[in-house]
Amino acid sequence: MVEKGEFNNKWALILGGSSGLGLATARKLADHGMNIGIVHRNLRNEMEGIESKFSEIRAKGVSVVSFNKDACREDHVGQVLEDFKKELGNQGSVKVLVHSIARGNLKPLTGEGTQRLSKADFAQTLEAMGTSLYDWGSRLLEAKLFSENARIISFTSEGNSRVFEKYGAVSASKSVLESISRQMAVEYASCGINVNCMQAGVTDTRSLRLIPESDKLKEIAMRRNPKRRLTTPEDVAKAVYLLCRSEADWINGTTIVVDGGEHLR
Repeated sequence: MVEKGEFNNKWALILGGSSGLGLATARKLADHGMNIGIVHRNLRNEMEGIESKFSEIRAKGVSVVSFNKDACREDHVGQVLEDFKKELGNQGSVKVLVHSIARGNLKPLTGEGTQRLSKADFAQTLEAMGTSLYDWGSRLLEAKLFSENARIISFTSEGNSRVFEKYGAVSASKSVLESISRQMAVEYASCGINVNCMQAGVTDTRSLRLIPESDKLKEIAMRRNPKRRLTTPEDVAKAVYLLCRSEADWINGTTIVVDGGEHLR
């Protein structure tokens, strides 16, 4: 059970929180009294279902504010931060920034014309799934929105070191994400902020289903995993919550594998 008052007036700002790991994290942290800010990018015809999910989180007794904006567009980022700062008021602060953006180009390195990855495809993927972590972290730091002993947590994958079909740009972005996280962990330590990555096992999310032959990836993961099941978003969300606890103050600058042992085989 969470200590009484540990997360009072504390917020989680989740980038990519309308589904998958981000949404599961929002639910878990709300269970323990943390207010939730979510930046997501969804079509209008998806919003009814998404707002229903956000309402379920509000029913836990916490504040929830959402922004249907592009987390990588300069003008959108500025507007979100301006509005979010008003929501926090004079008492609220950001306990954890969660980077769960899954937006990458899934193309091969060979092929004709637009069938293969272009320089622009790489740049877009690297920004969305890699360098945007630093952009958001630095903006929150500059605006003095982080609480004491704050956290920055992002999600990587085994694709950081293994080759999956048409995963080249995403794989590169995961490596960038981890490298930036390590650098931020050192340079942000004096500001009282811990920065870590989580490497989730194969998880059946919407972003996984976009990967070519994702069903095959799930079958392989089931065989490799000693627990004989896939990782769930809730598994990962629990690990995020643990890192937010004061007991995790000395965990900084690492990649934590949350996969039930899948990576060992």
